[in-house]
Amino acid sequence: MDNFWQSDRILAWFERATAWIEANLLLVPILLQVAAVAFAAVPAVLLASPVARLLTRLQNWQGLSHIPGLRRFCASLPGLSFPLVFVVIIWILDGIAIQTSYPHNVLRLVASLLNAWIFIRLASAFMNDPIWGRTIAIVAWSIAALNIVGLLTPTIDMLDSIALQLGSVRVSVYGLIKAVLSLAILLWVASFASHLFEQRINRVHRLTPSVQVLLVKLLKIVLLSIAVFFALSTIGIDLTALAVFGGAVGVGIGLGLQRIVANLISGLILLLDRSIKPGDVIAIGDTFGWIQSLGARYTAVRTRDGTEFLIPNEDLITNQVENWSHSDLQLRLKVPVGISYNNDPHQAIALCNAAAAKCKRVLQSPGPNTLLRGFGDNSVDLEIRFWINDPQNGRGNVISEVLLHVWDEFKENGVEIPFPQRDLHLRSSDISLRVETPGPRTPTDLSHPEL
Repeated sequence: MDNFWQSDRILAWFERATAWIEANLLLVPILLQVAAVAFAAVPAVLLASPVARLLTRLQNWQGLSHIPGLRRFCASLPGLSFPLVFVVIIWILDGIAIQTSYPHNVLRLVASLLNAWIFIRLASAFMNDPIWGRTIAIVAWSIAALNIVGLLTPTIDMLDSIALQLGSVRVSVYGLIKAVLSLAILLWVASFASHLFEQRINRVHRLTPSVQVLLVKLLKIVLLSIAVFFALSTIGIDLTALAVFGGAVGVGIGLGLQRIVANLISGLILLLDRSIKPGDVIAIGDTFGWIQSLGARYTAVRTRDGTEFLIPNEDLITNQVENWSHSDLQLRLKVPVGISYNNDPHQAIALCNAAAAKCKRVLQSPGPNTLLRGFGDNSVDLEIRFWINDPQNGRGNVISEVLLHVWDEFKENGVEIPFPQRDLHLRSSDISLRVETPGPRTPTDLSHPEL
């Protein structure tokens, strides 16, 4: 350690470092490139503010309001105005140096660093997941570092030399890395494109909701399939070999995936025939509610109490389904009401119609109509019939409101609502009745229960 601090050793190291700098850095081509980079920063600083104002206008473009990723991308552009202008000027200087056969290694180094910086910032704007953001940053800086030190091509050759021969297919480490990166990028592009097309399809009002859902799902399947096929082709896999895999999948479907495939096909049928669509009010079995979404395997039905049932699509095809809003939202409800035989049924019918008309959800055209349905054991049976056009808001609440108004009308006009009664007739002459008032009992009476 003492030898390290010897003045002659330090002086020797300093002389060697100075000699290396003079031999490698203090050269006219290097100094001219450094000066060119410094001078290029001046117009980049001057043009950064006007370019930032132009890029800021993109944030107010209406076409970006429904695309969160693209909106975040445009929001990050104004902050990159300086490196964007700077890298454009550097690349122009690099092109001039190439045309004049002048050294341009420093210009290429600065351009690589600026490109990595811009790429990482733009990629992070699209990524909501911080893990993906850090992964992209590591990959971009690694590629830039290898390119700067001139090891990018040797590294690629080394990774490509580590390979495994599987029949006629050669799988290398470099090919796998390229396939994984290609698949990740293509899947992201497919997801972004499907989201963009979904927004466009949903704004086409000529298409019904079921057709919109069908088009969106088919588009997603096509885009994801294309992304996977392109990723497989990057590592040299012959796509014709997938025919064998498709045959194996067909055997698997025939043996164990019949119900799953049946649900998938049933979902396509529901979307094509438009018998059920999101927003419809349906009843199947004991489940009553409105359709939240149509999935590839199941349909989500939400009831009035907040419970969400996932009904397999096959059940909606094979079972009887009540669709209250298939072709028309208007729905007629029937409410039974009984009155006493002592009341006038004409008056009760008028009161029932007036009570139903007081409800806001009851349609006035056609208006409420009350019918006399029969003469029961304890009451004259009436039935109130009225129409509503919003079954998705429930029917129990409107029936309750109508009955409350009927109760108020009957109370106000003296109409009696009867309850079950029974009359007992004793026809045998051998039975005699005697009513006695019980008095206090003595201990002697308590010893003889029969008394």
